[in-house]
Amino acid sequence: MKKVLIGLCLVLLSSLSGNAQRLMTLQQSVDEALKNSPQIVRMRLGLERTRELLIAQRAALRSNFRLNLNPYIYSNNRQYDEFNQQWFTSESTQSNGTFSVRQPVIWTDGTISLENTFGYRDNYSTSSANSFEGFSNNLRLSIDQPLFTYNRTKMTLKELEFDHENAKLNYALEALNVERQITQYFYQIYQKQMELITSREEYANRRKSFEIISNKVEAGLTAKEEMLQAELDMMTSQSTVQNNEVELENIKDNFKQMLGLPLSEELMVIAEVSVLPVDIDLSMATNFALANRMEIRQRQIDIETGQFELIKTNATNEFKGNLNVSVGLFGENEKIKGIYDNPNDNEDIRFSLEIPLFDWGEKKARMRAAEASLQTSEYNLQDEQKTIRLDIRKIDRSIKNALIQIDIARKNEENAKLTYEINLEKYRNGDLTSMDLNLFQNQLTQKKNALTAELISYKLELLNMKLQTLYDFEQQRSIIDDVMKYEMIQ
Repeated sequence: MKKVLIGLCLVLLSSLSGNAQRLMTLQQSVDEALKNSPQIVRMRLGLERTRELLIAQRAALRSNFRLNLNPYIYSNNRQYDEFNQQWFTSESTQSNGTFSVRQPVIWTDGTISLENTFGYRDNYSTSSANSFEGFSNNLRLSIDQPLFTYNRTKMTLKELEFDHENAKLNYALEALNVERQITQYFYQIYQKQMELITSREEYANRRKSFEIISNKVEAGLTAKEEMLQAELDMMTSQSTVQNNEVELENIKDNFKQMLGLPLSEELMVIAEVSVLPVDIDLSMATNFALANRMEIRQRQIDIETGQFELIKTNATNEFKGNLNVSVGLFGENEKIKGIYDNPNDNEDIRFSLEIPLFDWGEKKARMRAAEASLQTSEYNLQDEQKTIRLDIRKIDRSIKNALIQIDIARKNEENAKLTYEINLEKYRNGDLTSMDLNLFQNQLTQKKNALTAELISYKLELLNMKLQTLYDFEQQRSIIDDVMKYEMIQ
């Protein structure tokens, strides 16, 4: 079957144009679309955006090192001392720098900070005989810990992980959708190619019929009206060939646009439309789909994010606290070496509480809204599972029915071909008019096109089953790994 179809395509190739054409298989078409399809490009950019946001958030959870420098600070101020009831002038020159390390703690949503400020200061004031010129160093370790509330750091990270996973799922789903669209277009081109071949065969038959009737008219065996009718049939058949050629080129242009190919490039598709009955275990197909379909995972993500929203909403006007503990060591001296000859210890402990008193029912209303949204997500998951089951059952019935229709179409084609050959012989013998022969020729053309359409319908239903279950029953293998490759950014 494959050799026959390829042979037919090559015949079409040589007859359509003398120019070289690009021959494309279905897999080549899908691969080309996955590189250049506008939908895929948009999804790929969205996937890259969520990936980079996740990378940035993970980087933010690592130690943050920062150095702040104030190379030169000078001030000269005239101020009034209310205690001593006199004006004085202060002059200060300083230079300092602060090195800090900040480490978020994802498990507690707290922060540990280490800071060291080293500087030089030259102070003078007319209000006092004392002045200072020397160096100072302040080393501080602090812990800031929220209390009685949810872990915002961990939730933010988890939300970004869900966003990225959802983007990967959308990317893979769009890739499957592109594969479906390309396959449909591919088979439309193939079907139109086969219709063009059939119409050319019909045109050749009508030319042969015209030659037969012309010879009979010249011999005086048939009325001239028969030749005129045969000529009209031949011209009509030639017009059908031209119409099919135009329709084929139009479909090809649309196909090139989807693939991102230049419209000037000539191409032709090569397909193997064979019919091998495929054994499909409906229970296995359904269970495999429910376990692996990406839409199911998306609905589960919706539920988990809905639970996060419930936690956030519950924190509206919440009772919460904060604990901040800081310890440090400060030293100063006119010389660097003696900074910590007489150090001072600095300790600071702060515990605060935020207690809501009355919110006029705001929190309860927001909680009811969040709970309704969560219940909607749970219902969507159940509905998605039910839809998947229904779709697989429908496709399974369509596949079985398509096999029956193919057998009927093939038998109709055989009968139409035999009937045409018998009546063509009658036409040669003068026992049949050209109008009668025209009916049998039209019947043969219709049956050939009908068989091609049924074969393509069967292939598309198998594709639907593969995409719905993520399992290729023709090859008896899972396509999950094939789908996961769509998640990789090219």
